[in-house]
Amino acid sequence: MSVRHRAGARASHRAAAPGEATSKASGTRRKVIRRSLAGLGALILAGLVAFGGLLLVTPSVGNAESLARALDRAHHAFFPGPPVPARFAAAIEATEDHRFGSEPGIDPFAVARVVAARVTGGSDQGGATIYQQLAKLLYTSGRSGVAIELEQVGLAVKLFLTYSKQQILQMYSDVAYFGDGNYGLAAASCGYFGIRPRALSWPEAALLAGLVQGPSADDPLQHPVRARRREEHVFGRLVATGKLTQPQASAALAQPMTRLVADAGAGNRCAA
Repeated sequence: MSVRHRAGARASHRAAAPGEATSKASGTRRKVIRRSLAGLGALILAGLVAFGGLLLVTPSVGNAESLARALDRAHHAFFPGPPVPARFAAAIEATEDHRFGSEPGIDPFAVARVVAARVTGGSDQGGATIYQQLAKLLYTSGRSGVAIELEQVGLAVKLFLTYSKQQILQMYSDVAYFGDGNYGLAAASCGYFGIRPRALSWPEAALLAGLVQGPSADDPLQHPVRARRREEHVFGRLVATGKLTQPQASAALAQPMTRLVADAGAGNRCAA
């Protein structure tokens, strides 16, 4: 072979080397992607199996209404109470569970935040849906821990599959504690304002919706400043979710707290 031919062969070999490197890199990337997808698929499958097992070990929720009735009877409250008025429904959903209308009993985004917080040691962002809160009130009251929270997740999904959203909101409103000895929306509406739930104004509905997370700490009769801050938070959520405009919220908040609860204790004027 001539010198020219040998030089040409070496040049051709050198030219092919970058292409071969690119091909190897592409092959490596494909392998990494395939392995990542396989790992993700395995995690999803394991999660589905674990979730299926969770549903199997949690009890049936077919007795939820009877449990709610027994709970209200123990607290001398009415069950079922009057229909949940639109203003209170909007306020409680905006504050406690703004995806209530579309979620399957649990909020996947909130669950992901809680799991991330547990793994990283960060602060728990909460995020229990109205379904989960109802499950806690009816089935796991007084118990806590990771296992109990998982049970509440399973129960929440079963509540979603068993009852309509209207039924869930009704049961929740009937058994929730609103402070000052008021169990259920009917008792709270009568106890704080001397009116039936259907007559609740926006300020009254927002105040009651804000009480369920801290009924004693935010009691408007004992802690009016804290109650007003909580009411402001509720109106902020109503604006954020498009239920009210900012001017409407500001106008509602103009009513002083003392005037809002001026008829507290006049519950004998109204009945469920």
